[in-house]
Amino acid sequence: MQCFIENNLSIHCLQTILQTLAEGLFLIDTDGTIQFCNRALEEMTGKSRDEIIGQKCCTLMQEVCSPPPECTLFESGSITNTECSLMKTDGTSVSVLKNARILRDEDGQIMGAIETVTDISVLRSTEKKLLQLEASSQNERSQVIVGKSRAIKELFNLIDLAAASNATVLITGETGTGKELAAQQIHQCSIRKDSPFVKLNCSALPEALLESELFGHAKGSFTGAIKDRPGRFEVADGGTLFLDEIGELSPLIQVKLLRFLQEKEFERVGENITRKADVRIITATHRNLRQMVQDGTFREDLYYRLKVFPIHIPPLRDRKEDIGLLTDHFIRKFNQETGKSITGLNHDATVTMMDYCWPGNIRELENAIEHAFVTCQDPIIGIFDLPLEIRKVELRKGICATEPMEMQNKVDYYRKRPALTNEDFMIILKECNGNQSEVARRLGIDRTTVWRKMKKLGLL
Repeated sequence: MQCFIENNLSIHCLQTILQTLAEGLFLIDTDGTIQFCNRALEEMTGKSRDEIIGQKCCTLMQEVCSPPPECTLFESGSITNTECSLMKTDGTSVSVLKNARILRDEDGQIMGAIETVTDISVLRSTEKKLLQLEASSQNERSQVIVGKSRAIKELFNLIDLAAASNATVLITGETGTGKELAAQQIHQCSIRKDSPFVKLNCSALPEALLESELFGHAKGSFTGAIKDRPGRFEVADGGTLFLDEIGELSPLIQVKLLRFLQEKEFERVGENITRKADVRIITATHRNLRQMVQDGTFREDLYYRLKVFPIHIPPLRDRKEDIGLLTDHFIRKFNQETGKSITGLNHDATVTMMDYCWPGNIRELENAIEHAFVTCQDPIIGIFDLPLEIRKVELRKGICATEPMEMQNKVDYYRKRPALTNEDFMIILKECNGNQSEVARRLGIDRTTVWRKMKKLGLL
């Protein structure tokens, strides 16, 4: 084919080049009417050449683009790297990048414009996979829940049951008990283990940013939104999304989360395209959601959607038999991190650790061992290597005198009820599996009083 005639490109050759381009392309006249389009644009939109040519550019773009663009080309003179989702006639969408320039004649008069549409769906898919890999890399270090107590064995059983299903899980427990670790264990034991485990703390962001983090946003939807960005739901597609501190959600986010739980669909901020995601939701909170429902600060319908399978993690003070194993676990961890060779705790330090109430639970225990690694210069951790509030009796009494509300309510109940009968005492003793300390705590009496009662009943 002869492309050049007297050093000028032939019309036939120019049309062949335009039809061969991978980018969608169309030409418009000064009225904004489409006069030419190439095959790539037909494939992207799912519309035929006859359906496209003769349409107004703005009409076509508002039909197939989301969000619908403003037709300001002739006022602004150009459109540069504007991203949108191109809706095809079969209902599918393609991420594209639009560019346009005004065409002028030799005298500088506007004679039309040319617009290109570039398919960037592969780029966006790769970006999404990178985000998923980033989320998965945070979980590469396999962690395990440490313990041998009856409470922990029951927790292991609940985790196995949760992992075998796809139900929404609500994990409750005090701060520092390991709710995130339990959620991660559920994911790692489930059929979704090879897909992302994505986590988000709902109390860490204000409402507007939290909405964007969860659902994603479209370019230009707010100040700083310089490009389309997928949210955590899209990143976690096929895997698990862990929402910590779920009790901190605002009413608006509660409504949007409820919609996703019911219909498995959502929209990005600033966009009207309905998207779907296959995501398993696990939530956690240290707050009493039931009480929040009664107070009107948390939606009742959302509460029941979240607690399809509830799991409660007991505080460390209720499973002190696990303190030894946890201590050994953290000593091994910090030995590896610091290069030290600490072998354990001496007797006084061990007794002190067992006597402490651990209001910060496992996180506080870990921090205490890390503190000891800083101060300890011997192979054995001594009592003076522990944090001051743990080893000082005066400070310890002040800290442990304040009981969590749930525990206080139980104590108040037993204090206000009529005189304890032998039958009631035996029932509580059985419930606590003969644990005198637990019986004392539930009844709000001294351990020695429990011991005398048991001796009086001939149980000792």
